[in-house]
Amino acid sequence: MITFTSYPTQQDYSAHSSTKHHPDVAEDVHMDLYDDEAFAAGAKLTLPGEYLTSSQAFMRGHGTYVNDEEVIASVAGTVERVNKLVTVRPVRTRYNPEVGDLVVGRITEVQPRRWKVDAHSRQDAVLMLSSVNLPGGIQRRKLESDELQMRTFFEEGDLLVAEVQAFFSDGAMSLHTRSLRYGKLRNGQLVVVPPILVRRLKSHFITLPCGVDLILGLNGYIWISKHVKESDQEGEDGFDAEAVYSNKNDDIDTATRIAISRVSNIIQLISAHFMPLTGAILLEAYEWVVEQDCGTKDLFQDDLGDALITSLRARG
Repeated sequence: MITFTSYPTQQDYSAHSSTKHHPDVAEDVHMDLYDDEAFAAGAKLTLPGEYLTSSQAFMRGHGTYVNDEEVIASVAGTVERVNKLVTVRPVRTRYNPEVGDLVVGRITEVQPRRWKVDAHSRQDAVLMLSSVNLPGGIQRRKLESDELQMRTFFEEGDLLVAEVQAFFSDGAMSLHTRSLRYGKLRNGQLVVVPPILVRRLKSHFITLPCGVDLILGLNGYIWISKHVKESDQEGEDGFDAEAVYSNKNDDIDTATRIAISRVSNIIQLISAHFMPLTGAILLEAYEWVVEQDCGTKDLFQDDLGDALITSLRARG
């Protein structure tokens, strides 16, 4: 026997008609938007549907919308303000490049007079042959012989650090390595974090006291390597071409290997707790680990990892 059950035809949508406001977060973000010093002290996290500020006092930007004269967050991320423009930078998103940004990338393809580079963006970046330093003089013209030897400079899989120079008509970024600080990367380890955690700093080249160099790429690629003096790369023509484009790693002692692994674990732990990565924070974290005499793998234990994060937040 078949029976039919009737359901009410009217539903109560009142719970969804108004924007949900978090009682703790919304008020804090709203106050900080008016307080320049408090807002600059640190990024404020917000969730979709959170009230940010009044649309009469601020203009809405990306990641927000206006409802009943209120600026509401449409994505989860950090609140950013430029004058009267309020935006929300999503937590999980591809890198959005700007001219002058320092990025770490990986060569994906060698093409005529150019390389394709994976830079954690929406499309591959382009490194032109005319935008790299070549043996025989930094400013010399690129010849046909240089084009035939492109794989001796960069080949598929090579890691490099470069600067965003310009953008093509299709939106792809053009990179350049015309500096002794840029070029192929060796003697280290790559760590990938969300790009939102890497802030724009005065210098993205950091040297820790443990003999480890850090390159904080704004695209979320972080390179951790053995410390190399700048004078070691200089040659008769301004730079040592064999050292700059060599694919062979140097001999790394055990202590440096342990330091690189320890810094890598620290970065992964900090990024897992969604804390910004700056030179000061990384230095404090490394000093704390040394004081606690933690092993390389000990940081992934819940008690030590939580203790490190608590210490960093207390100092910040």
